[in-house]
Amino acid sequence: MAQTFAFRWHRIALTAVAMAALAACGDSDDDHKPGPSASANAAQACAQLAGKTIAGATVTAAATVAANGPQPLFCKVNATIAPKLNLELRLPDRWNGKLYYGGGGGYNGSIPGIDVPTNLTALKQGYATVNSDSGHSGNVLSADFALDDPHAAALFGHQSVPTVMSSARQMLQTAYGKAPERSYFEGCSNGGREALMAAQRNPDLFDGIIARAPAYNWVGFMGAFNRNAKALAAPGGMVNAAKINLLAKAVRDACDAQDGIADGVVSNPQSCSFDPAVLRCSGGTDAGDACLSDAQLAAVQSWTSPAVWANGAYSNAGWALSGNEDDPGAWSAWLTGNGNVNMALQFLFQDTTVKNYLARDRSQNSLAYTWDSNVAALANLSNLNDATNTDLRPLKNSNAKLILWHGTNDAALSFKATNAYYEGMVAAVGGQASADEFVRYYLAPGVNHCAGGPGADQTDLLAALDSWVTKGDAPGTLTATKENNGATAFSRPLCRYPQYPRYTGPANDAAAAAQASNYTCTAP
Repeated sequence: MAQTFAFRWHRIALTAVAMAALAACGDSDDDHKPGPSASANAAQACAQLAGKTIAGATVTAAATVAANGPQPLFCKVNATIAPKLNLELRLPDRWNGKLYYGGGGGYNGSIPGIDVPTNLTALKQGYATVNSDSGHSGNVLSADFALDDPHAAALFGHQSVPTVMSSARQMLQTAYGKAPERSYFEGCSNGGREALMAAQRNPDLFDGIIARAPAYNWVGFMGAFNRNAKALAAPGGMVNAAKINLLAKAVRDACDAQDGIADGVVSNPQSCSFDPAVLRCSGGTDAGDACLSDAQLAAVQSWTSPAVWANGAYSNAGWALSGNEDDPGAWSAWLTGNGNVNMALQFLFQDTTVKNYLARDRSQNSLAYTWDSNVAALANLSNLNDATNTDLRPLKNSNAKLILWHGTNDAALSFKATNAYYEGMVAAVGGQASADEFVRYYLAPGVNHCAGGPGADQTDLLAALDSWVTKGDAPGTLTATKENNGATAFSRPLCRYPQYPRYTGPANDAAAAAQASNYTCTAP
C-alpha cells in the first residue's frame, strides 16, 4: 500500500515537472531547483527542512539515521518553537502520507525517542512521527517548571500538542509538498491525558486518537496519591513485601478461577468481591507476615475506596484489588516504595504537585498538606491539567475515532476511573449506540501501567484505528499477546468493555490455554 501510494505521487510529480518544463522557457535557474515530492526519501526530506524556520519551528538539526536492527532508515529532525518547546520529527524512507503524534509521560520534560515501542511501530509502518518535551526540560517526576513559569505550565497542561501539530503539519508540507492526509495521536498515562485533552479541547486536530491508561483526572489522581502516601506513612501502615504477597495470593485464590481458568490473572475484576478484612490480625495489631494489622488494612482501604474533596468538586474512583499487587511493577514501585514510602512513585508525583502547584512552596511537607485546603489552587490545577469533560459530541461531529485502553493491574492510574469516564461519555453523547459510532474501550487483564505485568500487554491499536478511520472497519474483539524475547508466549482476546476473556477451551491443556482462540469475550 505504501509503495502504491508513493508510485502514484511519483507519477504526479513527474507529470508536474514535465508541464513546468514546457512553460518555463527563459525562467531563472532557481526555478529548476528540485522541490519537495510526496515520494521523497528520508535524505531528500531532510534536505528540504535543514536550517529552516517553519511555522514557528526553527530546525536545529536534520540528518538521516541508518537502519539498525528493527529500526528502519529515517530522517531525524529536531526543532524548537520559541521560547523552549522542543520537538523531534522522524521521516521514514517511504512515507505513507500519515502523521503519528506520540504523547509523553509523567511531567514530561524530555522527548520520547524512537526506542519507545509505539514510535518504532509507527515509523516501521511508514508514518512520519513527532514527539515533544511539552515545553520544558526536566525530570519526568518533577513539576518544578510550573512554579514560576505560567507559559510552561500552560504548554504542559493543554497547549503543547496543538502548537506542535501546527508546526509539524507545515514541516511535512515543506518536506513532501503535501500535508498529511491522516493524523493520529497515541499516548499512555500523561500521554493518555494529552490524548483526551486533544479530544475535548481540539476535536478537529486528529482523525483518530488512542488514549491508554489516561491520567485525565489530574486533581483526583494526585489527591488519591496524597491520601495513599499518608496511609502508608502512618504508624504501622507500611505493607511489606511479604504482606503484599499475602494479599495478592488471597485475591487470586478467591477470584482467579472465576474467569474459567486459574492462570494467575483475575480477568473478571468487576466480579471479584474479595474482602481484605479476612486477613485481619487478631486484635488488629501487627502479628507478622501472615495477617494485616488495622493500620495496614487502613492503607488497603485508602487504595480501594473512592475519595472526594471540596464538597464533591473533585473525586477519585479508587483502585480494584487485582490479585497481581505482588508484581514488581505494581505496589512495590508505585505505592510502597519497597518499604520506603518516600521512594514510591505515587508519593513523588503528589509531592512535586503539592510543592509546585498547590502550596507553591518547595519546603512544604506534602504529607502534612490537606489536599483541598486551597480550593482556588485546586481549581487552577484542574483548569490546566484536567481532561474530565465527557461530552465528546464535537469529536464525534468531526468524524474522528477514539480508542480507550487500560490495564487492570495498573498501580499508577485506576482502570475504574477510566470505566467511569467511559460510562459518563456514553451518557453525555446520547447512549451506547451513539458512542459506538466513534469510541471503543478495552480492558487488558493483568497488565501493569501502560505495559508489563502477567497479562497480555501488546496490541497494535494503531492498525485498528487506521483501519477504522480509512476503511470504516469498526474494531471489535482484538488480539493481545505477551512477548518473551521476541516470541509470543501466549495470546488473549482483548475484549470490548465491559466484557472479559473467559476460558472456554479444554481443561488441563496448557497449549490450549495459551491461545486466544480458546477464550470468549463474556459479559461480567
